Amino acid sequence: VQLQASGGGLVQAGGSLKLSCIASTSGRIYSSWIMGWFRQAPGKEREFVAAMRWGPGTTYYSDSVKGRFTIAKDNGYNTIALTMSSLKPEDTAVYYCGILRATGLGWESSRNYDYWGQGTLVTVSS
Repeated sequence: VQLQASGGGLVQAGGSLKLSCIASTSGRIYSSWIMGWFRQAPGKEREFVAAMRWGPGTTYYSDSVKGRFTIAKDNGYNTIALTMSSLKPEDTAVYYCGILRATGLGWESSRNYDYWGQGTLVTVSS
């Protein structure tokens, strides 16, 4: 599986941005798989942002983004989007999308993810 993240850029505080992640696979995205978004700011560890279980569409959010960010399937095949609104300077980071295949593992831990995209930079100016 190859993941391609896009949509990052520079935005003012309070603004919005939409990230997309396309999963390219010779097979399919299984309903039990989780597609997630993480972010990593300079000098910090990669942290969980949001995730979705592919089949049922169950979503999960970190407390820091709940109510501001929305994860959802996008119009494209095997595409997931992260719509970010009310952005804050502390949201500045490289955003990565990932896939977790195994069930029973925590979707909040980046160590459990099997595949990663290359990352897209989001910069929020104050």
